[in-house]
Amino acid sequence: MKTKNSHSKGLLKEIKEWTISLGIAVVVAMLFQNYVYAQSEVQNVSMQNTLIAGQRLIEDKWSYHFHEPRHGDIVIINGPESDLRLIKRVVGLPGDIIDIRDGEVYLNNEKIEEQYVKGQTFAGSVAVPFTVGAGQLFVMGDNREHSLDSRAIGPIARSSIEGKAVLRIWPLPKFGALSK
Repeated sequence: MKTKNSHSKGLLKEIKEWTISLGIAVVVAMLFQNYVYAQSEVQNVSMQNTLIAGQRLIEDKWSYHFHEPRHGDIVIINGPESDLRLIKRVVGLPGDIIDIRDGEVYLNNEKIEEQYVKGQTFAGSVAVPFTVGAGQLFVMGDNREHSLDSRAIGPIARSSIEGKAVLRIWPLPKFGALSK
């Protein structure tokens, strides 16, 4: 027969185990959120019609540790180039020459087919043709007439890329992978 004292010890041991388990779960979840995958919300109209304000995304913070951004990737930017956290599409990689003529974007003298673009593309304050430097990316919003992007603020440092938007999770009818 168990005594009241042994029952109390068993209860304390179980509470201690649960506390440790929950603490570990919280730490793992926080590390996962900060370094692997995170949830982000679209805040502006610069990526319409691909992304609309209020949509929620899953951001991959992990894969760019193993490979560099690619043309067409939708990236989250959090750096000194802007006071705001930005979501943009990668148009130019280091060594690429970006040109804008007659409302169209040219990458290394070849016109880019961009079915996702809303509006015409005009050159901004950055002189074109523009050669993307080492450690930099040239990014633009899909809503070209209403986007604060590399045409206005210049190239983005590779180190300012927080991650890649990979999945739209809200609203539910739009749930799915983000493609190029």
